[in-house]
Amino acid sequence: MTGIITFTNPPALAPSPGYSQVAEIRGGRLILVAGQVALDREGAIVGIGDLGAQAEQVFDNLRAALAAVGATPADVAKLTVFTCDMPAIAAYRPARDRFFAGSTPPVITLVEVSRLFRDGLLLEIEAVAARP
Repeated sequence: MTGIITFTNPPALAPSPGYSQVAEIRGGRLILVAGQVALDREGAIVGIGDLGAQAEQVFDNLRAALAAVGATPADVAKLTVFTCDMPAIAAYRPARDRFFAGSTPPVITLVEVSRLFRDGLLLEIEAVAARP
């Protein structure tokens, strides 16, 4: 955590496994990362039919996008996760947990969609981060 993001889980809300309920950003610069999918640097889909493999690539891409502006996973305040395969969503969680290892998990919204922009993609994640 950068010190400008405070995460809270109010006692009036249900417990949240693996994510925070509220993120407050005070000062600093706001970083918006477009939805990242399981494409390698040549544009080929990684892990066709495998949500876990796609999650690994998505989080690798997200890490690279953050690094390009001097940010890390600890700077992430919010994720929006879109999946085409909600029954398999447990396969995404290990990659998410590794990505945020050692930091407080951010606010996360998880939504099932009928499809993404390219056939074969099962997951897309966009992020909001903040740095001093």
